[in-house]
Amino acid sequence: MEKLKYEKSQVVFVHLLLPYAAGILLCYHFRTWQLLNVMSIVCGLIFLSIATIAVFYRKLRLYKNKWIAGAAVYLFSFCCGGLICLLNDSRLSSDYYANKDADYLKISVIDEPQVKNSILRFKAEITECYKNNGDIKLRAEGKLLVMVRLDSNSTWLPAYGNELIIPFRFSRIEPPYNPGEFDYRSWLAAKDIHNQVFLKQYEIVVLAERKGNPLISFALSLRSKQVAYYRSILKNDDAFSMASTLILGYRADLSEDTLAVYSKTGTVHALSVSGMHVGLIYLVLHWTLLFLGQSKLMKVLKTIIILTVIWCYTLLTGLSPSVLRSAIMLSAFVLAKMLNKESNGYNILAFAAFCLLLYDPYLIWDVGFELSFLAVFGLICLQPAILSWWPVKNRWLSRIWSAVAMSFSAQMTTFPLSVYYFHQFPLYFLISNLFIIIPSALIMYLGIIILVFRLSFLASVFEWMIHFMNKGLDYISRLPFSNMTGIWFDKTELILICTSLLLMVFVLKTRNKQLLMASICCLPLLQLKSAYSKAQLSHQKKIIVFKLSKNYAAAFISAEKAIVLTNLNADEKTFRYSVKPALDLHQIEQITIINGDKNIAMRYFRLNGHEILFYNCLLKTDDLKKRRPRYAKAYELDLP
Repeated sequence: MEKLKYEKSQVVFVHLLLPYAAGILLCYHFRTWQLLNVMSIVCGLIFLSIATIAVFYRKLRLYKNKWIAGAAVYLFSFCCGGLICLLNDSRLSSDYYANKDADYLKISVIDEPQVKNSILRFKAEITECYKNNGDIKLRAEGKLLVMVRLDSNSTWLPAYGNELIIPFRFSRIEPPYNPGEFDYRSWLAAKDIHNQVFLKQYEIVVLAERKGNPLISFALSLRSKQVAYYRSILKNDDAFSMASTLILGYRADLSEDTLAVYSKTGTVHALSVSGMHVGLIYLVLHWTLLFLGQSKLMKVLKTIIILTVIWCYTLLTGLSPSVLRSAIMLSAFVLAKMLNKESNGYNILAFAAFCLLLYDPYLIWDVGFELSFLAVFGLICLQPAILSWWPVKNRWLSRIWSAVAMSFSAQMTTFPLSVYYFHQFPLYFLISNLFIIIPSALIMYLGIIILVFRLSFLASVFEWMIHFMNKGLDYISRLPFSNMTGIWFDKTELILICTSLLLMVFVLKTRNKQLLMASICCLPLLQLKSAYSKAQLSHQKKIIVFKLSKNYAAAFISAEKAIVLTNLNADEKTFRYSVKPALDLHQIEQITIINGDKNIAMRYFRLNGHEILFYNCLLKTDDLKKRRPRYAKAYELDLP
């Protein structure tokens, strides 16, 4: 039986990370001036207490009560997490731009601007504001989502760090109006962006100055050049977008159809430059530089080369969080190996998470950050246990079994959150992940070789490999029952699933019968909660009039059936993102779509014996605006 007991020195960052993350999670929901002041004072007092304990540890014989020092460290880590979370909320600053009275804002571009349908979109940081047409300059800070309608045939595109002058106007980011719709406002709030502005190109004044983090600026500029090179040698648009995404982490040109295929097959992680990509580079470097492992000096040289290449690649991908996590983890692992220190996977993982959350505490709400760390946790914790189930002596079978164990362990730890966020689960994830192992590795290596040595004559082979992998995944996604969709569960069910799964992870590691019984006991509770929700849905009767900007839709729901009157088609983007999620949320299994005719005064619908009289004028966009405020939510009526 494997034991999960480690010396505290082996998992020190695990002990620091847990209270630190708890402090971030708690204070995120109570961000006020008062709490910021309280946390600052508490952090100062606890720091003084820890310093006092360190100085008088032996004199006060505190070694007899070690828990006092431990509790102080845990409490300090918790308060530091909360304090850093509050300090990263620009709204709590006295210089927050929304509280100013000004005419113009001076902003700096803080990400890569993207253009779609003549609309330029980028995130900006406010640095100053001006009053009385520039006569008075005031300090200001905060972030803003900027959208600009470009002039026809305009080629202007700002770069990271460019400074601009824009009018002092903005609006709150709109909340989700329809049930089940993606909460874009909360997503941006987790990036400390709470307002947006719509501009025309002539309203912007471009300054000659260019500021921003020099390292990030260099990384984005370098990646932009590599993307441009791929664009020049790859004629096929799908091949270009996949190459830019797989190797450089540039997803702006990735089509929705391609993204849907990878989501349905459970291989969307391949589209995020992450641990797999950095790990492949490390394996090649480690194998290539084996001859340098003979002496201490050669080991140091080998470590320097590996770390240099890994961090150069991290710069090449624009310093995305997933790559940073992998680079930090591998750096810690390589340094520990060089120093002949025993490295603990859990401690290295916690160290990477701690570093990233210290830099940006709001990353804890990033879905990619969460799934990435859960997947690595699964690999560290579960893969060895799964491999022990079937010891394989054959070399090739052992590699296949190792790949199966890797895919299963990562999927097992990530599926609760991935289903909760994306409401789908790929049933053939093992097949699809086994299929892409070799093609994705070859594409990765060949793509980097083409970039480094500018071997444009390999472009045709590169395109064919990408086409082969995409076609193979597309075939798997079209197989019967390839993907379960419309899966919705609430936070209570998520907690029960995660608790049962976490207990099962410990069971696989320790073979503890009590933990097994506790894990199994969560399942009846989950079934009861699910049955209660299902019973409620089976008696639901309601009308939902959706809030849509240019279209109209109304759903007549009775139990698990719904009739949708709309001028949209089921394959249109507005229907898929604004109407369909509400139907999935209400667990609708049978949907009848009727294209509404505005010339017909009324329609009758009979749902399970209940006749509903519906006046079509309610669906007219102008009439809806009169009856409800412009930004009102969808109108939802429960029927008796």
